[in-house]
Amino acid sequence: MTHILYIGIGGFLGAVSRYMLSRYVNNLLPAFPFGTLVVNIIGSFVLGFIIYSVSAGKSISPEMRDFITIGMLGGFTTMSAFAYESFRMIELNQMMLFALNIALNVILCVAAVYAGKELALIISG
Repeated sequence: MTHILYIGIGGFLGAVSRYMLSRYVNNLLPAFPFGTLVVNIIGSFVLGFIIYSVSAGKSISPEMRDFITIGMLGGFTTMSAFAYESFRMIELNQMMLFALNIALNVILCVAAVYAGKELALIISG
């Protein structure tokens, strides 16, 4: 039961962090959903870093791993917002922005997982 509580607390912290960061970035750059993009890139990087750190032999308790990966990152990343914002661009006939949004989110988030992996391997020695 404590394990589930850790995940729930992580989800709360991740969701609040997502809201605050996404809102801040979108207020700076309101013409494009950069807030969602930034959140997705950061979430992808941190997930790659955590998973590959553990794979490289770094010790982290299952509770802490799940707190971060399932709880915090699950609440932090914004795939549903990404899908909605992309669909909304189609509805508004903004096909170039739609294509840009899809490409940037997919390519940069996959690249962020790779960057997280590489950092984990560098730190692991």
